[in-house]
Amino acid sequence: MQRLVMIGMNHSTAPLAVREKIAFSNTQRELALGQFREKFPEAEAVLVSTCNRVELYAARPVHGRPRIDDLVAFVAAFHDLPESEVKAHIYERSNRAVAEHLFTVASSLDSLVVGETQILGQIRDAYEVSKKLGMVGNLLNPLFQRAIAAARDVMAATRLTEGRRSIASIAVEYARQIFENFRDKTVLSIGAGKMSSLVLQHFSELQVKRLVVCNRDQTRAQALASRFGGVAARMDDLMQHLAEADIVISSTASPAPIITPTMFEQVMKQRRWRPSFLVDIALPRDIDEAVGDLENVYLYNIDDLQEVAAATDSNRREAVQSARELVLKQVDEFVTWHTAREVGPLIEQLFSRSHNMARDEVQRTLKKLPDLSAEQRQHVEELARRIVNKLLNDPVQAIRESGTEASPFVRALAKMFRLRS
Repeated sequence: MQRLVMIGMNHSTAPLAVREKIAFSNTQRELALGQFREKFPEAEAVLVSTCNRVELYAARPVHGRPRIDDLVAFVAAFHDLPESEVKAHIYERSNRAVAEHLFTVASSLDSLVVGETQILGQIRDAYEVSKKLGMVGNLLNPLFQRAIAAARDVMAATRLTEGRRSIASIAVEYARQIFENFRDKTVLSIGAGKMSSLVLQHFSELQVKRLVVCNRDQTRAQALASRFGGVAARMDDLMQHLAEADIVISSTASPAPIITPTMFEQVMKQRRWRPSFLVDIALPRDIDEAVGDLENVYLYNIDDLQEVAAATDSNRREAVQSARELVLKQVDEFVTWHTAREVGPLIEQLFSRSHNMARDEVQRTLKKLPDLSAEQRQHVEELARRIVNKLLNDPVQAIRESGTEASPFVRALAKMFRLRS
């Protein structure tokens, strides 16, 4: 049998300053999974890293590793951080609680903006990376497949996605508080990823004067700029474009801030201190938080925007409750299926071991009764077989019918009868 364990931190357990230290870029994620396999060769693993959360899921042999402390130590060592700093902000789950957490996260019920759909794609991407690397097997493979399917069912069967406020729409609302007119404004996107695309879509609807996409990969910059009627620019010319931009959206994969207070003070001097609206949706952050202290600079990060977007009305609370009920039902079905898959081989072992013991005892007894006929010997053997079946029938049936509560019985069964688990 296998055991499920996971650790994670998200927007509710760790501030942005901590999350950005623990975040994994795409390259780091593959490197980390490779190191994980070397350290725990018998384990499966999936690593989820978004702007709001970092979660490490693992499946291991029942008496094997990793355990929770191993996961904490692994993440801390990878980022060269003290274990205490990681442990102070994590939550941990085991077995059924892991499945319930994953299904809840994939269904966007644990997101700061409940009902956002981006998390499902991020969960799918994390699973596909581990699948490509051969890091998912008999447990994590069906677990993540079921979680993704459950999330789709939740989105289709409930009104969870209706009426939600997105990060992008909140950013536009804040911009409207600063600028009365957008027809003479320039929007600059630093980065050309999915988050940049989502925010640009909302700002492009304001019919701004000019839209610029600045990215190291000019092909991606051109593709995104063309989509919204903008122009592509080189990162080498970033200072010039910052000085011209009234609205800046930054979402790169840089490990350190690309906009510093000293740098942006020069930008504001070139702008003659005209207002500048900055949206930093990167993790780690692209813009040093001290930039927001400059005069006429309005800086918002991912947490600022999501705190506003998290507000829900009574109708959405009803949808959330319906979604949670559906998720729990899906978790029950998965756990029941998984338990049946685990208990089957154990029951086969139990019957085989018991019948072998009975057969040995019958043979020992028959040697003491040499005068029995072949028919009588057959009756004795059949008697032993029926006694074994009747003794085992009730406990085995109880385990099969216990569904989501079967795990303690399965463990007890394996321990009492010394079965291979």
